[in-house]
Amino acid sequence: MNYFKQIFRFALPYKIYGILNIIANIFYALFSALSFVALIPMLKVLFETTKIKPVTSEPVYNGILTLKDFFVDSLNYYIAHAIEEDGKFQVLTYMIIVIISIFLLKNIFNYLAMYFITFLRNGVLRDIRNELYAKVVTLPISFFSEKRKGDVISRISTDVLEIQHSFLSILELIVREPLTIIFTIFTMFFLSPKLTMFVFIFIPISGFIISAIGKKLKRQSDKAQQEQGHFLSLLDETITGLKVIKSFNSEENFNNKFQISTERFFSISNKLLNRQNLASPASEFLGILVIAGLLWYGGNLVFVDQTLEPAIFLSYIGLAYNILTPAKAISKAGYSVRKGNAAAERVLEILNTEDTIPDEKNAIKHVSFQKSIQFENISFKYENEMVLENFTLTIPKGQSVALVGQSGSGKSTIANLITRFYDVNEGVIKMDGIDIKTMTINSLRNQIGLVTQDSLLFNDTIKNNVLIGKINATDEEVIEALKIANAYEFVVDLPLGINTNIGDSGNKLSGGQKQRISIARAVLKNPPIMVLDEATSALDTESEQLVQKAFDKMMQNRTSLVIAHRLSTIQKADLIVVMKKGKIVEQGKHDELIAKKGVYEKLVNMQSF
Repeated sequence: MNYFKQIFRFALPYKIYGILNIIANIFYALFSALSFVALIPMLKVLFETTKIKPVTSEPVYNGILTLKDFFVDSLNYYIAHAIEEDGKFQVLTYMIIVIISIFLLKNIFNYLAMYFITFLRNGVLRDIRNELYAKVVTLPISFFSEKRKGDVISRISTDVLEIQHSFLSILELIVREPLTIIFTIFTMFFLSPKLTMFVFIFIPISGFIISAIGKKLKRQSDKAQQEQGHFLSLLDETITGLKVIKSFNSEENFNNKFQISTERFFSISNKLLNRQNLASPASEFLGILVIAGLLWYGGNLVFVDQTLEPAIFLSYIGLAYNILTPAKAISKAGYSVRKGNAAAERVLEILNTEDTIPDEKNAIKHVSFQKSIQFENISFKYENEMVLENFTLTIPKGQSVALVGQSGSGKSTIANLITRFYDVNEGVIKMDGIDIKTMTINSLRNQIGLVTQDSLLFNDTIKNNVLIGKINATDEEVIEALKIANAYEFVVDLPLGINTNIGDSGNKLSGGQKQRISIARAVLKNPPIMVLDEATSALDTESEQLVQKAFDKMMQNRTSLVIAHRLSTIQKADLIVVMKKGKIVEQGKHDELIAKKGVYEKLVNMQSF
């Protein structure tokens, strides 16, 4: 229940539907109890019990203590009077119409209760998913290095759906079924206090047994949801890396991994559902034991003591059985709440995750880049290993600076830090003399265009992929950006031009084509600063030349930070910074560094062969 307190805030916008549901449930519970009371007059007519205890004059009400006797005597009097005037069959017809009307009203309110709760349930489902998605896209990159993608997908899909079902169950648990039981027990107590006290002996025993069955349900439900997240992650990784799996003939290996995970899920789910399925038969059997006890004790009151009329006793049995359905629903709802609590815990773990890179309280909106970018003695580590140490560099506006070095030297980390995907551990990064931590992240990233080694495209048209750079751009602007990126030459030959769908991750295009679409996206954004993170390292020579020409066009009159693996692409840079183990070991222009015959020359010579 702890987690549901936090989930209930999503229901507040739909409280009118909740209130209408409660009102409909109150009337449903009332007519549910009355439907059995309405049988008493009909049974009296059928069994002719009015002749057993005839009432010749209209009864007089003598206070609440004699209410039951007044009710029974009045009923006998009016039934006997009506039979004398209209005949037994006509009176029976009237009573059947009354019974049908009560059952009709009961089912109308049942439908209305479910009608109103549907809007609340689906509204809560939509809002939780929307908030989860909004949270996912705002969380820092570091969050997803620790979480499996499939597990996050499982939380947004399956766990949220489990909360939706549990949400309905908990409303039934606190409103509909308890009211049905309360109205029914009140009516039962009115008809026969002795029998009702007899029933109360069994209720705590039944509740204890049902509670004992469901104790481990939340823990097992949590395990099932975790395992589901695991095999969804495995499925995601399999589809993403299918070429690698096939090329290494590892289908059987991955198939075994998936089957081991689904086998664990199979085992956990069986235990979970078997325990959950035990609730209904257990509660029904306990209910039948209560009914059997009532038949024995009530029969004694009817035949031996003769203090209870047969018609009232039969209606009483119907009321007692009427408790079984809501009692079973409550026990099932209790199980659903335990399952939903585990799902809510997993969903709220994401919703309650604090953004480790938030905007400061009075963050500055930096509108335009004017002077320079400065890295002042910055140090950074991802976990325990230091990646950058006392790194200092200034990039004046309009200059092109290239970072080179072996893998693991910290080049790509610089790109992650300047865009604030991560924050420095020590030191400061400034833009125009202002600490970038004091700027709004939105205004900072508006100044920067990023092109990475992996061309991250979406399963959409070329136009919509480019429009990410500027969502309200015209077709003419998109085409112009594609021309600057040397991409329009192949786009114009596609069946639908810029409206051609490029498939999942852009897989209908070649590597060079995908990279040029990525460049067009950055060009359309038209930022003053460009960060190119090994953007040509995965391309063949011909594609690299085309992409490099696109870069040359794009970087005119812009400040650029080029992280390069292929040194042939950065020889025209204004400044080349050579890095080793997170530190700057050399810097200068290409010819100057070659003349030094140091680390840079060795890197160039290694790539010459």
